Amino acid sequence: MTFIELNPFPVTDPVAGFDTTAFDLDAYLERIDHPCAEPSAAALRSLHAAHVRAIPFENIDVVLRRHRGIELPAIMDKLVRRDRGGYCFEHGLLFAAALEELGFTVRRSFARVQPGRERGSYSHMLAVVPVDGTEYLVDVGFGAWVMHPTPLIDGAEVDQAGWRHRIRRDNGQWLFEKRTADGWDALHATLGLPARQVDYEVFHHYTSTHPRSPFTGQLVVMRLTDGVVRKFVGHRLTTEHADGRVETAEITTGQLAGTLRALDVELTPAELAALHGFYESTEDTGAR
Repeated sequence: MTFIELNPFPVTDPVAGFDTTAFDLDAYLERIDHPCAEPSAAALRSLHAAHVRAIPFENIDVVLRRHRGIELPAIMDKLVRRDRGGYCFEHGLLFAAALEELGFTVRRSFARVQPGRERGSYSHMLAVVPVDGTEYLVDVGFGAWVMHPTPLIDGAEVDQAGWRHRIRRDNGQWLFEKRTADGWDALHATLGLPARQVDYEVFHHYTSTHPRSPFTGQLVVMRLTDGVVRKFVGHRLTTEHADGRVETAEITTGQLAGTLRALDVELTPAELAALHGFYESTEDTGAR
């Protein structure tokens, strides 16, 4: 492995201010069951894993057309105080605020998902965090595959809860890849450019409203633990094990509440009733 110098893109943006006054560190640390920690690579790794284990990835408010947006007060209320989950912008903005409150330096950035596909878009939030002499790619909101930070070192491999991942430089960008039976599959690509809140608002508007977004027409809930990833997409629950075993089950409307609870998603009766309506409406539309 060799260190590669980043291209001469800007790594700071003096206009990119993020209002974190609504952030409550004590409440957040209680939510992820983690003690307060001084900045270090070990603390970053521990906090990253605690966040992923505690807070689900889910798009329920998107499919119900009742998403309150990605300003930090709304994110704190939803993911911390109401014990809900969210998708990448909510996870990423919350974790970035936590790291800054703890004393880390954070560069919020973005990535192109599935860069090898024609419709792969810049629609994912991640961050770059320098600590202990190394920059790390921080990605608590990718859903199914990222448990730990990845050092921005060309060719670096990280075991992500039992699955091999690596990062490498290619054509001026960082490619984040997962090892499969067919080789390395590129999950996303980033230049590491600094982002502004308005950038995420634009990305969020597309992912939460556009009919071609993977999040508007089907339920998506993902949970990652050591050696097991569970993906509830459409009406199908897929459980993948690091040893290669795969289990699938079609989830009926009657099984919906129990399946969500097993994935650590707790809804109010009103939210569950609304989701039942959406779920039934997509049973025969191929949203699987």
